[in-house]
Amino acid sequence: MVSIRCKMIVKSEMDKLGINYGAVDLGEVEVKEQLTDGQLDELKAALLKSGLELMDDKKAILIKKIKAVIAEMVHYADEMIKSNFSDYLTEKLHLDYAHMASIFSEVTGVTIEQYLIAQKVERVKELLIYDGLSITQISYKLNYSSVAHLSNQFKKVTGLTPSYFKHLKLKRQNKDFKE
Repeated sequence: MVSIRCKMIVKSEMDKLGINYGAVDLGEVEVKEQLTDGQLDELKAALLKSGLELMDDKKAILIKKIKAVIAEMVHYADEMIKSNFSDYLTEKLHLDYAHMASIFSEVTGVTIEQYLIAQKVERVKELLIYDGLSITQISYKLNYSSVAHLSNQFKKVTGLTPSYFKHLKLKRQNKDFKE
């Protein structure tokens, strides 16, 4: 539940069902009283109609939270964090990083760092395609230590250099324009 819209939907559905709640935050709701099985079923059904799901598996909830923090940081923040990512994640979720990393790897089959790199590469692709930024500008925007570091990660994940990826995009645009 990263978006404000999602939070509003959750609040609205809980109000309709007369459920007493407190804070509605990143993937979680503070419920003030124990829900009956009927209330829980009604809430699940109402949220599902809006494209949301109620999660009660603690590991799955933690994975969603970690992914949401990464998505928020990589795709929506104006600037990337300048500090160590593990410290940032620990501060955001108030949990031990080693614990989070262990569960994340166990459930997803990839490390948090591998997932973060994959998300950053997706963001690089978006910026190359839609924003017309140079690779140097993207490197700075996503807080890479150098253009070479960005290029190496990009090539490891995609098999292409960022320059060649951008070239393919331009070639495809020219082809589409001529047709």
